[in-house]
Order: sequence, then C-alpha cells, then structure tokens
Amino acid sequence: MTVPVRQLINDPDEFVSEALQGLQRAHPHLLRHNPDPAYLVRADAGRRDKVALVSGGGSGHEPLHTGFVGVGMLDAAVPGAVFASPTAYQIRAAVEAAHRGRGVLLVVKNYTGDVLNFSIAAELVADDGIEVETVLVDDDLATDGHDEGPGRRGTAAVVAVEKICGAAAERGAGLAEVAGLGRRVVDSARTMALALESCTHPGQSRRSFDLPDGEIEFGVGIHGERGIGRRPLAPVRELVPELARPVVDALGLRRGESVLAIVNGLGATHALELSVAHRELTEFLDGQGIHVARSLVGPYVTSLDMRGCSITLVRADDEFVDLWDAPVRTPALTW
Repeated sequence: MTVPVRQLINDPDEFVSEALQGLQRAHPHLLRHNPDPAYLVRADAGRRDKVALVSGGGSGHEPLHTGFVGVGMLDAAVPGAVFASPTAYQIRAAVEAAHRGRGVLLVVKNYTGDVLNFSIAAELVADDGIEVETVLVDDDLATDGHDEGPGRRGTAAVVAVEKICGAAAERGAGLAEVAGLGRRVVDSARTMALALESCTHPGQSRRSFDLPDGEIEFGVGIHGERGIGRRPLAPVRELVPELARPVVDALGLRRGESVLAIVNGLGATHALELSVAHRELTEFLDGQGIHVARSLVGPYVTSLDMRGCSITLVRADDEFVDLWDAPVRTPALTW
C-alpha cells in the first residue's frame, strides 16, 4: 500500500482555504480574508487616493503572493488552488475591493492560465470604469527562446516588481508611472533555479519527479515541473556560478554595475544552505566586478516542499535601490 507523505494537513480539498484563514488570524492588522470568492486584501483598503497593486496565482508558492499584502507592497492577492490560476471572477472581486480611486496595477506571472484569467478580469473591471494596467513578469531563463509555450516563465523577480512598484504607489505615483517602473524592473531581471529534490502535492504519496542519486535538476520552474537537464551534484561553490553566469550574460552585466540579488529557497531548503549559496553568489559577482547593492535571502517564491534554490539578479539603479529601501510591512517582508 502506498502511504501519503507526512504533512500537516486536514483535508487536501480545504488546504488552501484553511491556510488563508490561518494567515488572516495571524495578521489581522495587515490583511482581511474574503472567503468567497477567495482573496486577501489590505486591512486598511478603505483609504482612498492611491494606485492599488493586485497580484496572484496558484497556491503552493507561499509567501508569494498572499504574504506580501500590506503597506508598501500589494493591496490584494488572489490565490488559486495549488499550482492553478485563480479565476477571473476572483480577480475581478479582488480588484474591486482593492481599488482606491487611482487605478489598479495587475502584476501577472507569465503562465497561460494566469495571463488568460487576469486579462479577462482586466476587461471586466475596465467595463466597470476602473482603470487598469498590467505588468507581465517573465524572468526565468530556463524557458528563454523556447518555440513552444508562452516564453519565459514568471518566477522570483515578481518579488522585486511588487516591492518596487508597491513603494512607488505608496509614495503617490500615478498608474502609468508605476506600470512603467514595473516593466523596467522586469526588463532588468533574470532568474535560474535548481532542485535537489522535487515537491509533493498535498495528500499525494509521490514527488512530482524522481532524481537519481548524485544528480540535480537544472532549470526547474515553480510548479513542480522538470527542468531543462540534469547535472551531477557538486559543492555549492560550483553550482552557484552555473546558475549565476547565464543570468549575468543574459542581462549583459558589466564590471562596475550593481544588482539587487535574490537567493530564493524553493520550500525545503534550510536557511544555512541559502546563506552559503548567497556567500558563493557574492564571491562570484565580486570576481566579475559586479556590486551587490541589496540582497534578499530566504524562501519567498516556493514550490511546496521542493529542495533547491533560485538566483535572481536585477540590474540596480539609484531609483530601484531607493524604492527597495522604502518601508514595507507585510506578513513575509518587513523593514
């Protein structure tokens, strides 16, 4: 008999709903949970005169996006089922709840379901008289240049988009300015990831794919899908440059430039491992003459319990750094 993997879970069908209830109870001063249709909105959403930011996508990537609802980031987050897009109906309701009179920016990761349903919702709320702009995040180098599919997937660069755009909106920037800023962040960001072990869906008994002993999966996404190839397991001092070098090349980073660096855990990677990975990333970038202006290290865009990490670099200018440093208060990110 196949035995399910041990998880802290009641009913797989109620997993996301119960988690949202728990998040709201832990942070009632920051966010409010609407159960049907499901979304989270800032607790102070009644205040007017601000561009609102709304994002979302499949659950299983927490703290993205629900953990980033609060001052200086998102005004609402719309969670779908695990690894499944939220519906256009959910998104429309969240936009209407978050709207503060100056339009709404939708931050959308480049996956077919997300793009379709956010597009439908944007048309619906536009018909209701709400001005909407969309920023499409497509930073994953592993799917760059593929002839099939939607192109580069959206991964951890979405954190930089939400933080920088959220800060600009909090300062009073208009919708066109915030949207343009978000698109500039996307153009300046690329990501690569690897997995040491795949993830397990709630209530399931097997991981999404198996890895032979002594091998890693290179170029994985955040939905438990396979990567673009397998490579021998090696010390992190060898693995991190393999991730970072194509990112540096894709962005055309040169000696003397600065970056925002995100070393992101994919769910089951210990903080000690991520800190070592960040050490190796800064060693590598120092050798290239590239300055790390700001860093973020931790599990911010996960894939359930996948063991592994992603590296995101964002070419940094003074405006990006200033907005990155701006105050933020959310369940997952606060300074």
